[in-house]
Amino acid sequence: MSFLDWWWRHIPFGRRSEIDGAGYLRTMGYRVIASGYRTRAGEIDLVAWDGKTLVFVEVKALHSGAPPEDAVGSRKQQRVIRAARSYMAQYRLQDAAYRFDILAVSARPGQRPEFRLMRDAFSDRRY
Repeated sequence: MSFLDWWWRHIPFGRRSEIDGAGYLRTMGYRVIASGYRTRAGEIDLVAWDGKTLVFVEVKALHSGAPPEDAVGSRKQQRVIRAARSYMAQYRLQDAAYRFDILAVSARPGQRPEFRLMRDAFSDRRY
């Protein structure tokens, strides 16, 4: 077993899903600019540009069972929104158009992951 194979197997499932998700978004034309952005207020899995729109992406992955996107409830949305506000303030992007997407990753043992992208999945208008 090569070092890269060993290393890949030891990355936590959620982080592997974010890495795979970033690759998937690139095939969809997104330009991924940040991964794992964390503040005290919350966390953003991926930050990307989709054309001229700044996109904050919540990657949700499950091995089986309910659809992964169902796990992104209002509390998680609030944390992502707070982190997004912090990101925009830090990089002076308050005037940029932005949205929140969810990338659902379904992974079955021995198979390639399946991706479902929900554009504009939630908004900060409620918070």
